[in-house]
Amino acid sequence: MLVGLLLMAGLAAGFLIPYLVAVDHRVQEEFGRLQWQVPTRVYARPLTIEPGMPMNAEALEIELEAARYRDDGAGTAPGRYARRGVRWVIASRGFRDVDGPVPARRIEVELAKGRVRELIDAATGKAIASARLDPARIATLYGTRQEERELVRLDEVPTLLITTLQAVEDRSFKDHMGVDPWAIVRAMWVNLTSGEVRQGGSTLTQQLVRNLFLDRGQRLTRKFNEWTYALVIEARFDKRRILEAYLNHVYLGQDGGQAVHGFAAAANFWFGQDLASLAPQDIALLVGMIQGPSHFDPRRYPERALARRNLVLEQMVETGLIDPAQSRSAMQAPLGISTRPSLPRNRYPAFLDLVRRQLAEHYPEKSLRGAGLTVMTTLAPATQHLAEQAVAAAMVELGKDRPKLEAGVVVTEVARGEVEAMVGGRDPLQHGFNRALEAQRPIGSLMKPFVYLLALAQPGRYSLASPLHDAPITVQLARGKTWSPDNSDRRSHGWVRVIDALSRSYNQATVRLGMEIGVERLVRLLHALSGVEPTPRPSLLLGSIDLSPYQTAQLFQFLAAQGRVDPLRAVRAVLDAEGRALNRYDDAREAAQRGDQIAARLVTLALQETARSGTAQRLAGEGLAWLDPAGKTGTSNDSRDSWFAGYTGSQLAVVWVGHDDNSPTGLMGSTGAMRVWSQLFRKLPTEPLRVGGEGIEWAWIDAREYAQTDEDCEGARRYPFVAGYTPREFSRCGWVGWREWFDRDRDRDRGPGRDRDPRTQDRRARR
Repeated sequence: MLVGLLLMAGLAAGFLIPYLVAVDHRVQEEFGRLQWQVPTRVYARPLTIEPGMPMNAEALEIELEAARYRDDGAGTAPGRYARRGVRWVIASRGFRDVDGPVPARRIEVELAKGRVRELIDAATGKAIASARLDPARIATLYGTRQEERELVRLDEVPTLLITTLQAVEDRSFKDHMGVDPWAIVRAMWVNLTSGEVRQGGSTLTQQLVRNLFLDRGQRLTRKFNEWTYALVIEARFDKRRILEAYLNHVYLGQDGGQAVHGFAAAANFWFGQDLASLAPQDIALLVGMIQGPSHFDPRRYPERALARRNLVLEQMVETGLIDPAQSRSAMQAPLGISTRPSLPRNRYPAFLDLVRRQLAEHYPEKSLRGAGLTVMTTLAPATQHLAEQAVAAAMVELGKDRPKLEAGVVVTEVARGEVEAMVGGRDPLQHGFNRALEAQRPIGSLMKPFVYLLALAQPGRYSLASPLHDAPITVQLARGKTWSPDNSDRRSHGWVRVIDALSRSYNQATVRLGMEIGVERLVRLLHALSGVEPTPRPSLLLGSIDLSPYQTAQLFQFLAAQGRVDPLRAVRAVLDAEGRALNRYDDAREAAQRGDQIAARLVTLALQETARSGTAQRLAGEGLAWLDPAGKTGTSNDSRDSWFAGYTGSQLAVVWVGHDDNSPTGLMGSTGAMRVWSQLFRKLPTEPLRVGGEGIEWAWIDAREYAQTDEDCEGARRYPFVAGYTPREFSRCGWVGWREWFDRDRDRDRGPGRDRDPRTQDRRARR
């Protein structure tokens, strides 16, 4: 007998010891993965509200929704707001920004005529100069990867949720060793006497084991494994870590083919809220659903869910977590489930591509993994949303006969060079090829403003009123080849003013001007503004260079910022786990050089003329004349690429429309990309473009010569000049003629002692 018992004990030990070793190894390995160092969290920019700023109801609502605010009709609790006609009451959450903590506050905002009319501190009733709302979280990065899960640390979970969870699911959690036999007996008795499932017998540790290690079967061996794993987990890890793992992995629903695990994801999926914003009744529903997420699904079975929620509220009263008055109020509240079920996703993939690219300059992948960093970005949720809407609307309109049509959009804030939005394709949620950042396509006539910029930087030689000859031109190339560009309308327009040559996008006049200036100078300018250094060839003057919308936006940022070089950025700062700024990207920039500033403003004035009477004049007919925008259309050969770059007083947007396979679209810049731009700026809160007058003076110029004249002279036109460089001659509506003026002015600007064209001297001698 004894020998038999010893033999059985030996066999059991021979089985149990390897089994326990294997369980222990698996538990340590799995929990090692669950240690997930805290991920890097990425936020949009906080919305700063100031009296007088552009803002409309649609944009404000988009901003609040992105930051997970809920309209509760009162706007008293943090993360809630109430809209009452043109007035909004908003209760912000406290947060840490680049410059330190920003406290929670309750404000009242009044909108009128597309602006913030009044901003009041709701606590004092006094007007305030500004208020910042906490930003939307837009992504969670695990290294350079982005995953659609949302993990929280224990100290980020509301205390009421933790205590309710233990009160309902495991009241002896702090004391047991993973398995609680008394809880099993107690649960059986309570459920039997009440006639319904009020308590579960499994501990939180056992439930965690089922989520992580075991299938859903009901076999005896499965129960034995569950107990064993629970005991090993409790022996290896402390209660805090076990509870944290449970909170992040408990199963709480299904989003199509994706399971909803963890309370943070469930809060977003069911309520469209962050965990910290949940009301007591919301917490009660989530905890109540643990017993059967499908059975108590509040969208499919609202009566069951309501009864289960109220049962948990009763238990919260029984255990002293809330008082009876709170319970009655919570029971009377509706379920409050969001109408659109969805898990929180990194839903701005194109913008996040740029964020990761810029972070990589200072943070290798390993430093983003596990450090608990906070990345404060420049994304403006309303701008992003409206840009996506604009692309979608234009693709429907333009894509009826072009189902393969794609788009890329970059929107920047002109004052600081911050990227507010980026759309990488007609499907903004699609990961993969980011056309805004990666598509390299010929920019066509978008190059022309920079040719004219170089000319206008020489005020002694050129002004917006200078005459250019738009006539056939042949340029000599290498190896005996020649190049003879044509205008898009197949016509030559003779002598035209510089402002008209640019606003109407005349190729022949532009090439003639560019060859006088020198292609090498254009190459140096492009390199200084964007880092791009193309081969110096004459066709560059008409945009035979492949750039992405992002690179093109970098070029036009110089014009929109009035001659200041602003490297575009998507990251404002990176904060460490304690909220201290590790890197700030909003350092003071160098002021624009005076000459660059004035030349850029002159080009802007010409591009405003483009939107009034040139190739972009449709904008005025589409209701955007009040913005007085500056813009330039661009079309590549055979209409393969449609471009538009335009800016207002506060935003620049560059749009590309085309086919990925580079096939013709049949669209010009004005008929394709400009439609996206127009759709966006019809809804986007923005400032009209006003070009300052410092360093610029205006003069009336005779219609037939380069000379000042009276305002009432027939055909006289008012032009801006660099101060001190208005024409010296004054005409009383007379006529000297283009050719005579051009020769005389060229000789004058060369100055004494410089070489002169002998043909000009001969003509002067004859006169």
